[in-house]
Amino acid sequence: MGDTITLTTVQIPPEVAHHWGWFLAFGIALGLLGLAAIIRSFAATVASMLFFGWLLVFGGVIEFFNSFMVGHWVGFFMHLLTAVLFIFIGILFVSRPLASAEVVTFLMSFFFLAGGLYQVVASLWFHVQGGGWQLFDGVLSMVMGGLLLAQWPLSGLWVIGFFVGIHLLLNGLGWTALALALRKM
Repeated sequence: MGDTITLTTVQIPPEVAHHWGWFLAFGIALGLLGLAAIIRSFAATVASMLFFGWLLVFGGVIEFFNSFMVGHWVGFFMHLLTAVLFIFIGILFVSRPLASAEVVTFLMSFFFLAGGLYQVVASLWFHVQGGGWQLFDGVLSMVMGGLLLAQWPLSGLWVIGFFVGIHLLLNGLGWTALALALRKM
């Protein structure tokens, strides 16, 4: 009963490889946007809260109309309650983006603490190969959660924009690497 590893290869059509420059431009644009969000993390935090707030409002409006479309046969009141909560929380995010960012950061810090604790316990409980990385990830998550909580509420003013910036930067680097690999094809 040996362990087997299956690797798959991805077939890339020549038409896609031919347009590698667009992938490169997209990757560079995402990377620059990520750098801007990291440098201006306060503004990126406010923009993220506003964006997410409007998404909740629009999603709530759609859910409101959906509740009447499903009628009484599929939890009308559950859909209606979801719509009201989405709209209410979305309006709070849009009208009070800084307070919303502080609350979200507070919740994120506990998410990092709880998730990190789970990973530490699981890596020590289940002895699997590579468990050291899971242990490292858990400890790092707990440290991040502790740092966010220790600096809260000040951390709520910049951390979301900073995390969004890191995500955009790494995503941009990934697209850039893909574009350069496609160029070689």
